[in-house]
Amino acid sequence: MLNRVILVGRLTRDPELRYTPNGVPVATFTLAVNRSYTNQQGEREADFINCVVWRRPAENVANFLKKGSLAGVDGRIQTRSYEAQDGRRVYVTEVLAESVQFLEPKSANRGGDSGFYGGDQRGQEYPYSQNQNQRNPNEGISPMEDDPFADGGQTIDISDDDLPF
Repeated sequence: MLNRVILVGRLTRDPELRYTPNGVPVATFTLAVNRSYTNQQGEREADFINCVVWRRPAENVANFLKKGSLAGVDGRIQTRSYEAQDGRRVYVTEVLAESVQFLEPKSANRGGDSGFYGGDQRGQEYPYSQNQNQRNPNEGISPMEDDPFADGGQTIDISDDDLPF
């Protein structure tokens, strides 16, 4: 059996952070995900998908994302039901996010330093913050300039200090 969802979209409103009676954080938000085609009027439609994230990633989502933020969600579809106050049965389908990736710099929405932040539902955090003093390796060069493969596939001398791991 397989239940896997990967979404990329923009938040339709600020995330809502709550805590369970035991103090476990849970955040809910809705992602607007564009469809890959346009309608007859040439307009692109979107699906609005409810997402839930728990624990530390929930707090990160609430602290760093807001309405309009671009986010990637990796998780699974979950269905549940409850009885409404009027006595009718309400069925809910939502994405239980195991990982939420923040896909644009914090400065794009809130101002401040540029960095990427994310969290993983399994308890590991993935801080993708970029040091402002680091140079972007693609900055200021044309695609053909400094291409190590432009010399016809000859051997490239790489030291261990050049490797990022």
